[in-house]
Amino acid sequence: MTWYLYVIRTVGGCLYTGIATDVRRRFQEHASGGPKAAKFLRAHPPREIAFTRRLGSRSLALKVEYWFKQLSKQDKEAILRAGKLRIDRKSGKIRR
Repeated sequence: MTWYLYVIRTVGGCLYTGIATDVRRRFQEHASGGPKAAKFLRAHPPREIAFTRRLGSRSLALKVEYWFKQLSKQDKEAILRAGKLRIDRKSGKIRR
């Protein structure tokens, strides 16, 4: 199974990061506001999928998600503008 990192931009401009095997399905779950939606996205309605990156294993996806969430919003926005995310495939750390 292939895992992806995704970033959702909310109506208010916030960023939400997660991992999934099917990003479009996961976005729909968040957008519906149902029981599978993230609490954050129930309070901050999602507007769009701003970024996706194919990662492969769930283990790597979890590591990259952790490191991505450690970045400042400014650094996250720079990655979204560039449309590229460079990572160390072993540790999941973000390369600049």
